[in-house]
Amino acid sequence: MPAPATSLRDTVETTLPKIFDQAQSSIANHQKNCVALYKLHITASELRQSSSSGNGEKLVGERFFEENICDMISRVLLVKKGQAVADRIAKFLGAYIKVLVEKTEEEVRREGRDEDEDTIADRFMARVFRHLLQAFVAKDKTIRYRAVQIVGEMLPHVGLMDEGLYQEMRGALLGRLHDKEPHIRAISAASLAKLLTTEEPDDVAEGETPLLDALVDVLKYDTSPEVRRAALVNIHVTADTIPHLLTRTRDLDSNVRKHAYSTVLERNCNIGEGEDSKSVGNAHPRFLSIEHREMVIRHGLGDREPSVRAAAANLVGTWVDVMRDPNQIVKNETPAQELEQTMLLFLKLFDLQEVTIAEEALMSVFKTRAEIFENLELGDTFWESLTPEKTFLARVFVDQCVAAKNDGRLDTTLPVVTAMAFRIQERYNNLMDLVKIELDEETIRLDEREEDRARGEEERMSQEFILTELLKLAVNLDYADEIGRRKMFQLVRAMIAHQALPEGLASRCLDVLRKLSDSERDLIMVVVEVIHELRDTEESDDEVVPMGEDGDQSVASSSGAHKKKVAVTAQEQSQRDAMDMRCLSLCIGMLERVNGTFEENSTLEGVLSELIVPAVRNKEQYLREKGLICLGLCCLIARKMAARSLQLFLNQIAGAPTQFKLRLLQVVFDVLMVHESDFLSAGSGDNSDKIVEYLLSVLKADENAEIHACVCIGLAKLLLSGMITNTNALETIFLLYVTPETNDNLELRQCLSYFFPVYCYSNSENQRKMKELFLPLFSQITEMYAGLDEGQTMVSPLQLGSMLVDWTDPDKAVEVPGRKKDDRVHIDLAADIVKVLFDDKLSRENKKILCQLLGKLHLPDSVDENNIKTLKLLIYNVQSRRSPREAVAKNALAKFDATISNKYSAQLESFSEEDYRKLEYLKDLFEFLDDIIPEEEPDPELPAPVAKGKKRRSTSVTTTTTGGSGDDTDGGRASTAKSGRGRLGGKSKKPRLSNSDEDSEIDYDKTPVRKTNAARTRSAPTRAATQKPRTVIEISSDDDDGETTPVARGKSTRYRSPVKREEAEDVGEETPGAGDSIMDESEEEEEEVGGMLEGDD
Repeated sequence: MPAPATSLRDTVETTLPKIFDQAQSSIANHQKNCVALYKLHITASELRQSSSSGNGEKLVGERFFEENICDMISRVLLVKKGQAVADRIAKFLGAYIKVLVEKTEEEVRREGRDEDEDTIADRFMARVFRHLLQAFVAKDKTIRYRAVQIVGEMLPHVGLMDEGLYQEMRGALLGRLHDKEPHIRAISAASLAKLLTTEEPDDVAEGETPLLDALVDVLKYDTSPEVRRAALVNIHVTADTIPHLLTRTRDLDSNVRKHAYSTVLERNCNIGEGEDSKSVGNAHPRFLSIEHREMVIRHGLGDREPSVRAAAANLVGTWVDVMRDPNQIVKNETPAQELEQTMLLFLKLFDLQEVTIAEEALMSVFKTRAEIFENLELGDTFWESLTPEKTFLARVFVDQCVAAKNDGRLDTTLPVVTAMAFRIQERYNNLMDLVKIELDEETIRLDEREEDRARGEEERMSQEFILTELLKLAVNLDYADEIGRRKMFQLVRAMIAHQALPEGLASRCLDVLRKLSDSERDLIMVVVEVIHELRDTEESDDEVVPMGEDGDQSVASSSGAHKKKVAVTAQEQSQRDAMDMRCLSLCIGMLERVNGTFEENSTLEGVLSELIVPAVRNKEQYLREKGLICLGLCCLIARKMAARSLQLFLNQIAGAPTQFKLRLLQVVFDVLMVHESDFLSAGSGDNSDKIVEYLLSVLKADENAEIHACVCIGLAKLLLSGMITNTNALETIFLLYVTPETNDNLELRQCLSYFFPVYCYSNSENQRKMKELFLPLFSQITEMYAGLDEGQTMVSPLQLGSMLVDWTDPDKAVEVPGRKKDDRVHIDLAADIVKVLFDDKLSRENKKILCQLLGKLHLPDSVDENNIKTLKLLIYNVQSRRSPREAVAKNALAKFDATISNKYSAQLESFSEEDYRKLEYLKDLFEFLDDIIPEEEPDPELPAPVAKGKKRRSTSVTTTTTGGSGDDTDGGRASTAKSGRGRLGGKSKKPRLSNSDEDSEIDYDKTPVRKTNAARTRSAPTRAATQKPRTVIEISSDDDDGETTPVARGKSTRYRSPVKREEAEDVGEETPGAGDSIMDESEEEEEEVGGMLEGDD
């Protein structure tokens, strides 16, 4: 019998609060209270009334129960975030939806009703959801948060949902993705991810945003790590979502990156337990593409955060576990053999040609899974049939044993030298056979199918890889056995002397030869002998000289022997060039492994004159590039040769292609760093500045991102090591760092983001240099920011200024033994900033930024009295004569003034301007201040300014509560006019330096300057209607004083911001160094290259 309405009302109103009260206390009783609430719900549903039309019944009891539930939910909506009682109620409502849906579905199945028929669960969810959807748009963020939270708890347990309600829910949650509160957006993303599994592409109406697209946008672009993490861990892992989820391995937040490996990838490798075929998850490594697997290894194991690296290492270890295939285990196979088979299957996940990725993955397994490393056994049977995976496994295992100094495992793993030599010889013979077959097929069997050719190429690459790994293993062998040593030496020497040996294998052979050679001299002699043998096979007793179409002949060999010249065909010349390339590659590999000087190895002189110099003179770019690399390596071990050859490398830079230019720049920087004393030391004269200015001109003239990165990295190394102190270089690379033109140049940005903090914090002298550049850089930054084109992005001047202030903080400088920290850096910077505030041309926005930066300066506990008095005087005059108009700037300046006055009250106690004027060394400062014309509308909040006079002033500065971070007689040291880089304000790029008191602009040259540390003055370039002769630099040499070589010099060394100022560009400016290539004039070229050898004779 249905319960009477009054009795039901009393029951619901009494029981329901008790159930919710218990549910908010503990999660442990939720199951019990869900059952009690379900019984109450069923009881209420039995109360019905006939409709007035007599066509049906009114669900009076259900409506009353639902109204009371909504009333309870409304009370929860007002509880702020962080209260556990409300969180428990949200979980309780989710648990009740689960119970209600399960019970209802069970009843429908038992009674055999139609599934589309309306049920008690459908009516309850529709009523509660629509009640909560109304709260989605509430003004109170707490109500919105709780409504979205409860919906998020209930959605996972909802079965079938009415289409209309689904669309309402979908639209409301999509709207909450743009909520201004991150925690609301996070729950909305998690809720939509649950709806994502039910949405098909055909279900999305035209004009609507697919849920996957919306969630991907949140995953990639939401500014809150909490929201990105919520989307990441809740999006279902499928073949469509995996590429988007893997992008979070490069997320800015380390916690998001860690969840990408642990929560998303590792948990979805397998689903379930045991050998069930359904246990393979969607993130199983076999389901990932090889590109995605390599991305996981590269990004995860190379992450800068230890927690992320640990999560990635655990994932790689899980891959080993899931690769164990029970179907491939041979009966009676030992655990060691089973482990070996598993590791080989694991290595099949990677492209072993990309050695670095697979090696990192295997090394990670050996380090994180110690039991695998300890139980892996490579016995004699292992070496009988080698595959690429087996040789790679053995080589990495041996490397790990060497790194761990585990000599016991090493001895039991490696075969004896003689056996290894025979295995290397066998693989070498197989490779040469395949190479010969390929050559025959190219000339004879041209009609062979593409599949067969591809199969043959794959087999050749496989044999080459096996041989490479065996040669790497051979470096770690014990060569105490003299017989095995001789066998290996003869084999490797014969291999590098073979013309068809791949270039990659030659370097591995040289590693083995270096291990077998008693000294570097022996290694050089062996390689030089091989080079002569290779060249002798192509040359007859008569000298062969190629004849070109123009009849020109190459320069004869420097050996001096008179030989008959014979013309050769183009094919023969091509073969000679290929042999020279092979010999140059051997020479490069040999020189890379030599640490002694050139003079100690006289054998190299013959290679230099007969092979390297002709290659440098050759008109074929690929030969010239190899020759210059060889010459550069020779210069690293030959100081005199480097002094004569640097000009040659510089001349080649301007007209070279990008890749060639990169190699040349690398050679130049290597030579400069190795032979610092010859080019960059104080004893080298002005060579250092000339070289740096030329490199900066190359940086300015070339727009290639790789060139920018290469030059910036090289200059950063020179600056960080103290080899150069050129402020132009420091300024230029900073502007490149912040300009929007380099937003996509990640190599440059990553290098400089590390360089600048390390450079500034390494010592106070570097902080002083950055302080001197602060105002010129700020001027150019603001100009650059104001001239941004549409679509360009750049860090704001306030953020960049704050960054510079942080870098110059003397409190963060590292203590250098024997040196005292310069605590005055920020005091001097404050004086520089305050002086600029006198400029009436400075924009209000820039004044506001500079005043805000004053509050971020570090004020030391002890300061020179003259410094702080000078700063106090400057602040007083700024406030009385050129006070900022904006309230933010004015308040920031007043706050800084108050800080100065309070912190240094003892030093400022008896300070009066009249006494201060009597100091002779402050004469220039007061002339500067007296020339300042007060603004027409003085600040009413300040005392009346003192009448201007050069002989007497009695007003005491300490009577006002103003502040600053001051300077002494050095106060004007960093003014913009002194540095010659331009004043602040507007879009003016060049300063107008006035020498007249009547000039309306400030004459910064009249500010007091400490003569012992004055900055250079750079004059503005004049304009010319016609092109002027290009200037050159002369690099002098201590070893060859009479020999100088011209190098092109850029007309400007400062990086120009990408502001649209076409009218300011010099039409007569030409690319630095254009036409300086040694290939332009053959006679000068031969004299220049040949001159390198004369000094060595």
